[in-house]
Parts: sequence; structure tokens; C-alpha cells
Amino acid sequence: MKEFEKRAQAWLDGDFDTATKEAVRELQKDPAALEDAFYRNLEFGTGGLRGIMGVGTNRMNKYTVGMATQGLANYMKANVEGPLSVCVSFDSRNNSRDFAKITADVLSANGIKVYLFTEIHPVPLMSFAVRHQKATAGVMITASHNPKEYNGYKVFWSDGAQITNPVDKDIVAEVARISDPSEVRFKGDPGLIEAMGREIDEAYFQSVLPLTLSPEARGRHPDLKIVYTPLHGCGVRIVPEALRRLGFEHVLSVKEQQELNGDFPTVVSPNPEEPAALKMAIELADKEGADLVLGTDPDADRMGIAVRDNDGKMVLFNGNQTGSMLVYYILRRWKELGRLDGTKYVVKTIVTTPLIKDIAESFGVKCYDVLTGFKYIAEVVKRNEGTGEFICGGEESFGFNVGEYVRDKDAPISCCMVAECAAWAAEQGLSLYQLLQKIYQEYGYRREGLVSVVRKGVSGAREIQQMMADYRSNPPKELAGSPVVREIDYNYPGKTGLPKSNVLQFFNEAGDVVTVRPSGTEPKIKFYFGAKGPDADAKIDALKGQFT
Repeated sequence: MKEFEKRAQAWLDGDFDTATKEAVRELQKDPAALEDAFYRNLEFGTGGLRGIMGVGTNRMNKYTVGMATQGLANYMKANVEGPLSVCVSFDSRNNSRDFAKITADVLSANGIKVYLFTEIHPVPLMSFAVRHQKATAGVMITASHNPKEYNGYKVFWSDGAQITNPVDKDIVAEVARISDPSEVRFKGDPGLIEAMGREIDEAYFQSVLPLTLSPEARGRHPDLKIVYTPLHGCGVRIVPEALRRLGFEHVLSVKEQQELNGDFPTVVSPNPEEPAALKMAIELADKEGADLVLGTDPDADRMGIAVRDNDGKMVLFNGNQTGSMLVYYILRRWKELGRLDGTKYVVKTIVTTPLIKDIAESFGVKCYDVLTGFKYIAEVVKRNEGTGEFICGGEESFGFNVGEYVRDKDAPISCCMVAECAAWAAEQGLSLYQLLQKIYQEYGYRREGLVSVVRKGVSGAREIQQMMADYRSNPPKELAGSPVVREIDYNYPGKTGLPKSNVLQFFNEAGDVVTVRPSGTEPKIKFYFGAKGPDADAKIDALKGQFT
């Protein structure tokens, strides 16, 4: 028998429930599907688990979730002194509530106090809750913006951020030691599980809404009409309530997408990075004459927006454009309010537009560059506690945050800031579209692009590995006709000052950049393109053709 067949047989012979065994027998009728489900153990990476739901060692199911949680519990008990506690939350995906209950049961069975949300709550509320409850850790059951077949398991630490080195690697090692579900304590202790509810929402609102900056502008533009869609996810209550508390009374919801449904029936992908995801919201905006469209992904950490251009047509902003606009607005208001004193800073990731750094430096504000992933932004915030203040920051993949209460992407406060920025721009006779053009006029035009090449399964993983090896051994000599003058390989932390990462960057003489990076959570390799100058649009097209 092949290795994957042995693993499948072990599930048939082992102490697994009847439904699981029947599903394994069904898989045996399709050897390729059986191999994909059992060819490896679903990797508990440095951020946790993410995978397709179903039976098998390479799938998200109650057994793999239980094993991950047992490993987390073992690590905490061996390495953290004092009383242990964990906040647990979940999104609207299929099985998320059940996985959250399993997580709470296993933790409590290990003598660990659990604060369990009673209904879906976004990632930023989870991050906030960890700090609010002074918990040791947090677990969020979500696969973020992935397709409906996926679910995931994100681990947060006591600072409210996703785990980073060395804690992440030590937890990974502990989880890897759990070789069989029989090692998992599944029978929970109800006495150690405490329900959390909307009192956390209120604490969150009381903390983050005062971070807004222009109450007078909001007060003079109460008629701003906003369409919002939660894409069947966690933002459904939180975002409209936050906007209304700031005085935005005309918030229209896409009713079909308010339904909490893990099948995401109205979209192909519940990802605000995908233009199709906001199609229904834009249609409603056109029907109602709305000024602004806001959309959040299922766990409400990412935000997408659409605004009206000079011809009145709704156009989508990408994450770089939204982030640049917000950084400009927030820093300008901080300057006008006399709050910039040389200790404040912003953070962006290495694949995010350099325009953010240009804007920050023009206001005398330091801008940190970090690896892709919001946990690295949070790591800078933690490192600078007591010596500097994090104003805001983000990444090109539609994630942004303001202030230090939440240590991850925060779509609710980001939506609030975009709406407030629209009111502030209106004070100056500008739309958000015109404000972005004004920023380009001041700092120079930039354009970014992203192409994701999907390669699924075992063969796909090998192909992605080979692509990275080829780029290292035979790097491009030019980008869009301009010679390459610099290459950065993030596999060598001594040269970059950042943790090791399987990422390559190429820079040309004209100031354009290409970043090549395999996704850490999806079966794809990503190509990030950045171009500057009046011909940036044409250069992006040329770069896409060159690499993909």
C-alpha cells in the first residue's frame, strides 16, 4: 500500500465516528481524491491551519482541529506561567461554529479557561477581546476570503496579534507531536467555558471610534449615502452600527448578502479584492444614487471600496489606492491637530506601494517595511510600545488598521475612516476619486498589479517550488525594457534585516519593481507588480506579460 492508502486505512480501523469512516470509503472510489485527502498531514503553519474541509489528514475536520488545539494546549501549559485563558471566535463559514466548540472543549478539558463568543465575530473583535480579557491567547475559526470549501484556524497571542517567532515555531513543533486523535482530550469542562457577547462589541466601539478625526466634517455631511455588503460574513452587524454611531444615517445594505451563509451563494469568491464580489453592491449604489460602496470579507478584516469617478461611474479602488488615501488623510489630520511629534509611525508590507512611504516621510513620519502578513505589522507595534505610537498601516491585500487597540487588520474601523475621509474631502469640494488624483499629482503617479497563478495539489506545490528555484538561478535581466539593477532574496535575513521568507524582489533602473511570492495559505504563487511615472499603466501590462 502507498503511504496515503495506509493513512486512510488507519482512519477506517481507528476510533473515528461512523460518518467519517463512511466518507473515507466513498473517497476510496476516487484514488486521486483519496491521495489528496491523505497524502500529508494538514500543516499547522506559523499562523495556524487552513485547508479544504472534509475527512482526511490533509483536511479541516473535527479531528485535525482537535489535534491542533491539543498541541496548543500542551504548549501553553509547558511554557506559560500563571492562569491560562483563551478567547475563541468564529465566522459564518460552514462548520465554523462546530470547530469553535471543539476548540473550546479541548482547551477546557486541559484545564484552560475559555472565553467563547456566542455568535459570529470578526477577526478585529477577536484581537480586541484577547487584550480586553487579558487572555493568554486567542483562536479564530476562519479561512478569511478563501472559497467556500475552506476553513481555517488562526492563533493569536496575548498581545492580540497572530503568533510570531519564536512562539509560532514552538507551537508548530508541539502540534506536530500530536500523531493521533486518541491523544486529544475532546471532553470539555463546561465550568471553564464562559460566554462572550455584545458587551465586547460595546467595549470595542468605545475604544476605536474615538480614533476618528473629523467630527465636524461628519456633522456637516450627514446625507452621505453608503452601500455596505458583508458578503455573508461577520461585518453584518458591526460595520453598519459603527457607521451609524459616527452619524452616517444613510447606510444601505445588500439584503441578499446579509444572509449568514457559508456557501456564499451570491458570489464566486467572497473576496473584496475580486471585482465581482462587489458587483451587487455597486448595482444597488447605482439604483439608489449612493456616493460610496464598502464591502468586507467573511471574517471582516479586509475591506474593499468603490467610489464615483468624475463621470459619476462607480470605480473600484485597489488596496494600495485605499491605503495611500487613508494614510494621507490620517496624517494630514494628525498634522492639523498638532499631534505629530516625531514619535509616531506607520507600517506597510514590502509588497505594498512605496507611495505610502513617500506620504509618511513628507509629514515627517517614519514608515516601517515588513514582510507580508499583518502579524509583522503588529510585531512592530509591540516592539515600539512605550517609545512610539502606531498611527495606522496596511498591506496591498485590502487590509488596514488604525491605532493600537486591535493588532490585526480591522475592516470596521477602516470602513469608518473611509466614510469620514469622504465627508472631509467633501468639505474641500472633492470626491474620494478626486482626492486620490490630488495625491498622485503631489507625489507622482503609481500603479500596481497582482497576478495569482493557481497550482493545486501535490504536483502544483512542486511546480511552485520549481518556479522559485528557476527565478533564483536565472533572474530576469530587465523589467518592462529597463535593466534590473537590484535583486533582494528574503531567504537571507542577514541581508534584509527581516525574518527569512521565500520571497524575491527585482528592481529596475526606472523605479519599477516585481515581487514573486508563493502564498502561505493558498495553492498559488503571486506576482506583485509596481510601476511609476506617467506610463505606469502600460508598464504594468508589460510586466504581467513578461512574468505570467
